[in-house]
Amino acid sequence: MIPKLFLNPRLLPTSSSTTVYGLHKSASASASTSHTPHSLSDAVSLFHRTINGPNSPPSEPACNSLIDNLCKARQHDVVVSVYRKMAFARISPSFISLAALSESFVNTRHPNFAVGVLGLMIKHGFWVGVYNINLVLKGFSQSGQCDKAMDFFSQMKKNSDHVAPNIVTYNTLITGLCKAKRLVEARALFEEMKVGENKPDSVTYNVLIDYFCKNGEACEGLILLEEMEREGLKADAFLYSSLISYFCGQGDVERARELFDDMLRNRVSPCVVTYSSLMHGLSKIGRWREASDMLKDMTARGLRPDVVTYSVLVDGLCKNGRSEDAIKVLDMMEQRGEEPNTLTYNAVVNGLCKERRVEDAFRIVEMMAKKGKKPDVVTYNTLMKGLCGAGKVDEAMDLLKVLMSDKFHMKPNVRTFNYLIQGLCNKGRLPDAVRVHSTMVEMGFLGNIVTYTILIEGYLSVRKLIKALELWKCAVDSGFSPNAITYKVLIIGLCKMQMLSIAKGLFIKMKDYGIKPTVVYYNALMASLCREDSLEQARSLFQEMRNLNHDVDVVSFNIIINGALRAGDTKHAKELLSEMLNMDLIPNVVTFSILINSFSKLGLLDEAMSLYEKMVSSGLVPDVCVFVTLLKGCGSKGDTKKFISLLHQMADKNVVLNSTLTSTILECLCLMPSDLDVEKILPKFSQHSELTSKGTTNKCDEFLMKLNDVHPELKLFVAQ
Repeated sequence: MIPKLFLNPRLLPTSSSTTVYGLHKSASASASTSHTPHSLSDAVSLFHRTINGPNSPPSEPACNSLIDNLCKARQHDVVVSVYRKMAFARISPSFISLAALSESFVNTRHPNFAVGVLGLMIKHGFWVGVYNINLVLKGFSQSGQCDKAMDFFSQMKKNSDHVAPNIVTYNTLITGLCKAKRLVEARALFEEMKVGENKPDSVTYNVLIDYFCKNGEACEGLILLEEMEREGLKADAFLYSSLISYFCGQGDVERARELFDDMLRNRVSPCVVTYSSLMHGLSKIGRWREASDMLKDMTARGLRPDVVTYSVLVDGLCKNGRSEDAIKVLDMMEQRGEEPNTLTYNAVVNGLCKERRVEDAFRIVEMMAKKGKKPDVVTYNTLMKGLCGAGKVDEAMDLLKVLMSDKFHMKPNVRTFNYLIQGLCNKGRLPDAVRVHSTMVEMGFLGNIVTYTILIEGYLSVRKLIKALELWKCAVDSGFSPNAITYKVLIIGLCKMQMLSIAKGLFIKMKDYGIKPTVVYYNALMASLCREDSLEQARSLFQEMRNLNHDVDVVSFNIIINGALRAGDTKHAKELLSEMLNMDLIPNVVTFSILINSFSKLGLLDEAMSLYEKMVSSGLVPDVCVFVTLLKGCGSKGDTKKFISLLHQMADKNVVLNSTLTSTILECLCLMPSDLDVEKILPKFSQHSELTSKGTTNKCDEFLMKLNDVHPELKLFVAQ
């Protein structure tokens, strides 16, 4: 609450004293301390020496001038300290020093004390103006105390005859409410401004549009932009940059480009932030050439790209697998006198490591060090991750030894150890991973849940369940809460080990702890239940997943379809396929393969062939298993016509004739009528080569010769 007394006008007393920068002592002061200080720090030192000294204290004008100058120099803590000693020495403050004290309390995040200063102003007979009130409102808003700011504002409006709110008052409150994500209240104040005397200005619109964008409501921001232009207000570069940055962050670069073009049409000069946002957005979607053109355009407009701009471009290029172009940008920076920082180099190192060019990444780090940029822990962690990702775990172990050496400037952190432990587990070197973990603990690193999850997965991969569960208990005892990934690792690992009852128990426990299982968990459990012929339980899970609006995927349907077909329930399998299509889920190769193989084995050849045709018309390429199944189905049914047709389709699709297909064709030919002219019906096939990935076409007689060698009982005619 703001007392009415704060808002009552008072005359500001006049003073004959002259404002001075330094401290002036009284005439009775000793000559030894009557000098004028040469700097603000000297003035503060002199103040502290004289305020409690045996001689006369500093004069009121000198003390008040000191406080004013300290506030202008933004030494707000010192302002408070000096004022306290002034008050203790009973030196009367001026209006200027009290205003400086109020500002200092606001800037040191003590707005409640600033309110007390307003009381002092009134006590000393000074006028409290709208500027002073706005300063306190700013203090409450910046410190997140929006309720107090709004109460203060309400009292101000009630006493508007004395001090009325102005446009700065409204903008201050709207800014604070937006920062506190109270956009509804901010919008209400905005509407109040539109019908009152204080009409919204460019600042009002800028603040609202910026925070609408940050809150993911850019459409509202665009509406306000149009409204702003109708009111004759001009959007500035900051406002456009906010909108452009939002749309780039959302991947809608085209909309961002449209805003950029609007900006140029309205003769608003883009700033470095505008270009950086656009370059970042273009780089994220792989349009690195346009991002590079933006850099040229920026330079042509007389804007000098800073290290952030270059780093954005470098990062975008690296994330799109263009590390070589990113290195060229580093060279460009050097030519233009802009020194890359550690973040820039780290982006290149990360890009090279992702491309498995770890040796080149080390060369960048070497160059970085030569230029006086010390690699940080992120740099070395990136190298560690890169080495482990490339399977070079021995080199990764050597890097850890270097980081652990006493003379090295950088020490490893938990993430460093985690990358190495993961790399060792991926290579099947669990004992080495356990030793690294022991070293980690000896160095005082307890690790985190990621560390334990990696090791748990490692133990489960070698079927050491007891060790995995011991680690689980150790993680919990150490205060680490298992997360969704930990549960996933355990549930999937247990399913692979056919320990379904424990996996189901963990699944229930995970849900009880409020961790929402994803489709991966459901799929793992459903697959295990189907393997155990517990189809009804699998169906129950499948339905639960759908009831909870989880994103059921193609894999989920494939598991249940396969389970239904294994149980001989072709009707349900067909229904599931129809449901898939109704949900706009496109069946994949696995879906068709499951259905074709099962229908063919069940003797439903016509339906199997129909599915094969749908598969081909969908643009999917059948694998060897599909062709083998269909050929066997045709052979067992004695359907020579379909068999021959399928052979020709295989040849037309350049299907490689490997040993499995060759054997299947031979078996089927044995089942065909004896008067079948094999030489005429066989097309030209591609033959698998051990030496090359490409197939080589076999002439019909060459294929017949091979068949004759394997099965002479067929008595095939072979051209000589």
